Amino acid sequence: MKRNIGVCVVGTGRAGMIHARNFARGIEGAFLAALVDAEKEALEAAGRELGIERCYADCRQALEDPAIHAVIVAAPTRLHREITVAAAGCGRHVLCEKPMALSVQECRDMIQAAEAARIVLQIGFMRRFDPSFRAARESIERGDIGEVVQVKSLTHGPSVPQPWMYDLKASGGPLAEVNSHDIDTLRWYTGSEFQEVYAIAGNYRSPLAKADFPDFYDNVSLLARLRNGAQGFIGGALAVSYGYDSRVEVLGTRGLLCIGRQEQDSTLTCMPQGSIVRPFVRSWRNLFMEAYEQEDREFIQAIREARPPLVTGRDGLLAAQVVEAGNRSIRESRPVVLPEL
Repeated sequence: MKRNIGVCVVGTGRAGMIHARNFARGIEGAFLAALVDAEKEALEAAGRELGIERCYADCRQALEDPAIHAVIVAAPTRLHREITVAAAGCGRHVLCEKPMALSVQECRDMIQAAEAARIVLQIGFMRRFDPSFRAARESIERGDIGEVVQVKSLTHGPSVPQPWMYDLKASGGPLAEVNSHDIDTLRWYTGSEFQEVYAIAGNYRSPLAKADFPDFYDNVSLLARLRNGAQGFIGGALAVSYGYDSRVEVLGTRGLLCIGRQEQDSTLTCMPQGSIVRPFVRSWRNLFMEAYEQEDREFIQAIREARPPLVTGRDGLLAAQVVEAGNRSIRESRPVVLPEL
């Protein structure tokens, strides 16, 4: 494809606006063509900020617009399958934010629709494009720490859960919304797939969910066995208040890799009373800004070169499989073995 690719961002929330701003500022070979959001005020505000006149309340209307060649799906997870299948049916390429969908079957539907339409389907695991995460992957491939035997990955978020997240049937829970990145990191760094998981969870900081959604959890610990024998641990938490915390440890037979930082910047304040203060990272939007931009560039390059993206629908499907198994383990208080897909 030689022409500039018109991109439509569906969903003008936090993640959607990161993508929209990237394309509005300029991603080579592409431009921001349109925005979609069912919330009128959010849509109008985004349109004003970005100078976009094509603003649609319904994705189906946007897909009829000939100026749109590709779609960024940043709507709530329960809508991912519907939007992706519709976009593929209209021949539009898709970058779908994580989690890919609410179930393995929904992911299959999305992959099949993309394959039938011969479009690019990329999943938004932006950590694969972060310089530090990529450097760690390259170190693993060089054999710097020997054979990978254990990966620990955690994500703690400061934000209070949105009310729609309380319903695990509509969100997949924190394992999907928060820890999809950690699941993908374990797969990426071990070069293997999940074989067995055991997860425990609880609600410690979300009192509003307890009455109507007693199964909602804002804290989760997942222990995993990978098919190549490697071990994994995932920790997830919401509403932690202290800041955004994303860290990974990769233990090898000959060394250790540590990825992630907690400091917002290098400023360190020494106080008269003997305390030391360093500002904590407040948001994933600050920490992974460059990764999102590289992710968007990869999406456009894959379209223009007519090749599969670096992060495929299968990557999203396999993460969804782990989420399903982890939530089942929490419900049934037992380890769950995952079938090979």
